[in-house]
Amino acid sequence: MVKRGVLFLWVSSVLFSGGGAGAQDDGSRIRVNVVLVQLNVAVTDRKGNYVSGLRPEDFEIVEDKIPEKLATFEEGNEPTRRLIGPDSNQSVQGTVKTSATVAPEMAGDQGKFQASSVAGANVFILFDTSNYMYRGFVFAQDAIADFIRSLEGVSKVALYSYSRDLSRVATLTPDRSQVLRGVRSTVAGDDAALYNCLLMTVKDAAQLTGRKAIVVFSNGPDNASLVPPEDVAELAQSTGTIIYMISTRQAEEEPVSTAVFERMSKATGGKAYFSKDWKDQKQAFSSIRDDLAHLYALSYYPQPNPNHGWRSITVKLVGKDLQKYRIRTRDGYRLLQQTQASSGVIASSGTPASSQ
Repeated sequence: MVKRGVLFLWVSSVLFSGGGAGAQDDGSRIRVNVVLVQLNVAVTDRKGNYVSGLRPEDFEIVEDKIPEKLATFEEGNEPTRRLIGPDSNQSVQGTVKTSATVAPEMAGDQGKFQASSVAGANVFILFDTSNYMYRGFVFAQDAIADFIRSLEGVSKVALYSYSRDLSRVATLTPDRSQVLRGVRSTVAGDDAALYNCLLMTVKDAAQLTGRKAIVVFSNGPDNASLVPPEDVAELAQSTGTIIYMISTRQAEEEPVSTAVFERMSKATGGKAYFSKDWKDQKQAFSSIRDDLAHLYALSYYPQPNPNHGWRSITVKLVGKDLQKYRIRTRDGYRLLQQTQASSGVIASSGTPASSQ
């Protein structure tokens, strides 16, 4: 029996409770009135240059062929514009964990959206310290330090490292010096469990509002994970987390990993980069920095939708003059059942629940 007010929805970028006033339990279904799906959208011309100055009315969003109305709009690091509030007639039926996220700021009776909570981007750096990195370990450390120094318009940065296990070297902080000290404290390890550790990093990022990205520095395949990369990519898609992969051409000698890196980053709206060596990563750093600075952050309250599985999302530009531009974003999210009991979060979909 699910008690009133204990339903949690995971929607696209943040985590929130629908609030006691928004939930009902009639023995067969639960209605939650406030859900917010958030999208990070890059718009470029045919040469790859970013297109700025677009307006909310220039975008069209369709979820499972159902037209949606923009609720908030943000370009780059500009303030978030609230366009509409939650519609009390909109609801999600059933006990669901949606893969968009719901913001803590939206919990409560009023469901008010605080734009300041989504200003700036949060970046998680995941550093491969496995034995694949031995020969280039120091150079990789230098590359990561350069990348951290180059970040602009980013609210907070975290540094995680992985070999067989994940190490949260520096948790999310605005203090760049703390993260840089963490880079120098990392040591080389053994086997690489990239997908296990990337999954845990995505779960950490899923707790946050607004734009969030994971930048993976990896130089080899995964030889120790139990989690398939497809599951990691789907969770990242569903939580609105962008994944960028940075590696060297040495890693391209392993075609399976190269294909996975490219497929995973593309599915989440990110990119994969392969440079000559760790000393030659400036172009990748510049590209990621520009990407984060030029993303459009769009959100919407989903219209009633009977689909409790994977929901496809299509974002288009409206108007003949804008059809020449290209859009890069994730293409959907998955609804997963989850309830919360007094003892903690229980995932009823068979997916392990992260601790709160």
